[in-house]
Amino acid sequence: MKRREFITLFGSAAAAWPVAARAEQPAMPIIGYLNIGGQPGSGGLPNATSLAGFRAGLNELGYVEGRNVVVEMRVTEKYEQLPTLASDLVRLKPTVIVAAPTVNSIKAAMAATTTIPIVFAMGSDPVKQGLVKSLGRPGGNATGVSFFTTVLAAKRVELLRELVPQVAAIGVLVNPSLLEGQDNVAEMQAAARSIGQEILVLEAGTETEINAAFASAAERRVGAMLVDGDALFRNLRGQIAGLAERHRIPTSYANREYVVAGGLMSYGDDRVESWRQVGRYVGRILRGDKPSDLPVLQPTKFEFVINLKAAKALGLTFPPSFHVHADEVIE
Repeated sequence: MKRREFITLFGSAAAAWPVAARAEQPAMPIIGYLNIGGQPGSGGLPNATSLAGFRAGLNELGYVEGRNVVVEMRVTEKYEQLPTLASDLVRLKPTVIVAAPTVNSIKAAMAATTTIPIVFAMGSDPVKQGLVKSLGRPGGNATGVSFFTTVLAAKRVELLRELVPQVAAIGVLVNPSLLEGQDNVAEMQAAARSIGQEILVLEAGTETEINAAFASAAERRVGAMLVDGDALFRNLRGQIAGLAERHRIPTSYANREYVVAGGLMSYGDDRVESWRQVGRYVGRILRGDKPSDLPVLQPTKFEFVINLKAAKALGLTFPPSFHVHADEVIE
């Protein structure tokens, strides 16, 4: 080959290198997001409150969806679809998987992989559910945040009794498909027994069954109601709040979304803050931390929210102490 031809060929190849280099840049890390419930009418997005907190936590550690990380979401309203969706996410080879907000979701993810890190968000005790060895040293490939909504059951029972002290029985609405449901009910029953309160368990897993459960509660003269944390219930919070008003049953919920939808009152964790912690943990794992070394986090902020309009519709007046201690009053 002549020298001039060689120089021309070499120059052409060199000019092409930057293009090739750009094409071979590593792909952005993938976050798998497995969620039961989702946001109604969103086309498959998780709950808006959860998603806002999660993204905020990611952003704090320098990760922005679509800029330097990809979030692959798999959301369903059917518990039986979770294992298939979890396997689908694992095939994408994500760097980390978020599983929420039920034990069903988390166990589906853990059954699909023992190596990919999992960050969970849940309401019950992950040690009691067999998901981690201990809160301080989870071990394995999973850690996360527990809202510990079941532990707050005693406070919710106490608040209902303070509002309607003469009720003979308090109903508990629970979804039988929820793996932690029975544990949640046991916590509420224990809390009720400690103050001599009768508890009636009402099961519902569909819109029709929720209607029937409230009708049954009214028929059995249930004086107040606790709604267990469940993805289906959260999606149907407007329906549930409407039924509570129609049947004139004072009802307490685990988070403020129900009260915004017309419910009477709620006591629980600051859900945006809890999900911000989930986002931070995902960011730390993307940076190289191991889930086995990250302790399970618990809420540090709690919210007591009351709805004056809902109280008026039920013929109730919140005592002064409720106004003093409420973090938010919806009028």
